Amino acid sequence: MVALVKKSIASGFCVSVVSDIAGKAVLLVDETAGRWLTRLGETDAGRAGAAARAVEVVMLRRLAFAAALSFPAVPLLLTTVLAPSLALPVGVALVLGVFLILAALAFLMPRRPAAPLVSVASEDMAFDACAGLSMIIDPHGLVVKVGGRDRLAFPATLRDSAGEALAELVHVSDRIALVQAVDTLRQGSCSSAADIRIERPFSAANGRQFLHVRLDMTAIRDPEGELVQIFAQARDWSEEETLRAEAASRTAEAQSAHEAKSRFLAAVSHELRTPLNAILGFSDVLAGEYFGQLENDRQREYVGLIRQSGAHLLSVVNTMLDMSKIEAGRYELLTEPFAIDEALEACRAMLDHSAREKGVTLTTRTPRGLGEVVADRRAIQQVLINLAGNAIKFTGSGGVVSIDAALQADDLVITVSDTGIGIASDKLASIGQPFMQVQNDYTRHYEGTGLGLSLVKGLVALHGGRFAIDSRPGEGTVVTIALPADGSGVHDGLDDAQEERVEFPPRLKFARQTAMMDQQDFADERAEAKIA
Repeated sequence: MVALVKKSIASGFCVSVVSDIAGKAVLLVDETAGRWLTRLGETDAGRAGAAARAVEVVMLRRLAFAAALSFPAVPLLLTTVLAPSLALPVGVALVLGVFLILAALAFLMPRRPAAPLVSVASEDMAFDACAGLSMIIDPHGLVVKVGGRDRLAFPATLRDSAGEALAELVHVSDRIALVQAVDTLRQGSCSSAADIRIERPFSAANGRQFLHVRLDMTAIRDPEGELVQIFAQARDWSEEETLRAEAASRTAEAQSAHEAKSRFLAAVSHELRTPLNAILGFSDVLAGEYFGQLENDRQREYVGLIRQSGAHLLSVVNTMLDMSKIEAGRYELLTEPFAIDEALEACRAMLDHSAREKGVTLTTRTPRGLGEVVADRRAIQQVLINLAGNAIKFTGSGGVVSIDAALQADDLVITVSDTGIGIASDKLASIGQPFMQVQNDYTRHYEGTGLGLSLVKGLVALHGGRFAIDSRPGEGTVVTIALPADGSGVHDGLDDAQEERVEFPPRLKFARQTAMMDQQDFADERAEAKIA
C-alpha cells in the first residue's frame, strides 16, 4: 500500500515537472515568435491588431512544435533508406526547409482587415449612447436591433422587440401614421416622424395605459440610393402630449365661456327690448298729451327725460345685440347697391343737431360722380353714425369733424377725422375691444359703453374690409376704413362661413364665434369673418 502511494506521488511529480517544462517551452516559443514578428514589422494598433498578432503567434507555435517533433523522427525514417551519416543532415535540412516554407506561406496568405472590428465596436457604443430608445428597422418594418441610453424607461414590448414588426406594437389608431412615415422614407425622403402610442401595464402612479412616443426616423441608403435600413429614435412624448391636451382643453373652455357670454348678451338684450319699447311708447303718449294735458312744465320735463333715457338705453341694447350676433356668427348682411354720398348726407343730417349744440362743425366731402357701392346700407349707416358720433363726443367747442369718402382702385375708402382730444399711442392697441375705453371709470368725462368702435370693426370685417386708426393727443384722430366697392368681400366671407359650418356630429343649434382680425395697420390683409 505504501509502495502504491509512493508510486502515485512520483508519477504526479513527474507530470507536474513535464507540464512546467512544456509551459516554459510554449512561453519561450511565443516570445521568440513575438520578437520575430516585431522585427518583420507585423504590428497593428488597437485591440484588433493584438488579436491578429496572437493568431499569428499561435500558428508559429504549432509550426515550431511540429518541427521539433520532426527533427528526430525524419532522420530515423531516412536511416531505413540512407546511411546514418547521411540520413541525419538530410533529415534536419528537410525539416528546416519545410518549416520555413510553411511559415512563409502562412504570412503570404491574405488576412482579414482589422479596421472594421474597430468601426463596429464604435458604432455599437454610439448606438447605445443615443438619447431615448434607438432602433434599427429594415425596409419592411421589422425591428433588427434595439438599444439606446434610456431604453429601460420604455415598456418591455418595445425594449425586446427585435425580430418583430414595429406596426404590431403600436396602438391600432397609430399604425396608419407609422406606415405612412416609413413609406415616405421608401419614396426617397431623408427623414420622417410619427407620433405613436405604446401599450404598457397600467399603474396607479401615472394612471395611463399608453405611453405617447415621438418616433424620429432617418433613412440609411446604399451607394445606389436604395433604402437599406432605418435608424429610429423614440422619445417619451407624454409631457408634451399632456401640455397639448391641457392647452386644447383651456382653449375649448375659453371658447365655451365666450359663446356663453354672447348668448347671455343676446338673451338679455332681447328681454330688455320689449319693456324699453313699452317705456318709449308710453312716454311718447304722455309727451303728446293724448289722454289729457300735463299739469306743469316739470312733468313735461320728466317725461322728456324718460323718453331720452329710454332711447339711449335702447341704443345700448341694440348695440350689444349686434355685437353678440357678430361674435356668434349670426349677423346677416343684406347687400344692395346704393349711393354712398346719400348715406354720408343722411349721417350728417342725423348728427348735425348734436354737433351744433356742442359748437362743433360737421362736414361731409365726396368727389363728384362717386357712384354706387354694393354693401349692407344699414350696416354702413351704423358705421358712419358710430364713427361720427364718437368724433363729435370727443371734440370740444370750435372743433371740426369731417366725413370723407372716395374710391381707390376697387375699394371704397371712408375717412372720419376730428380735431378732438386724441388718443395716446400706447392706448391705440386697446381701441376697438368690447367695453374698452381709454379713460377709466374714475377719470372719464364722457358717457358710453365702449362698444361703438368694436361694433364698427366687426361690421367692417364682415364686409371683408380693413380698419385703421391714427391719433395724437391734443391734435385729433383719423379713422380710415376700406371696403370692397363691389361687395366681393361679403361673398367670400359667406363662402368661408358655409365651409366652416360643416360639423360632425351635427348640432341642432349653432353658436358660432366670429373670427375677426382687428388690424391697426391699414396695409394689412383683409379681415376675415363668419356670416350666417
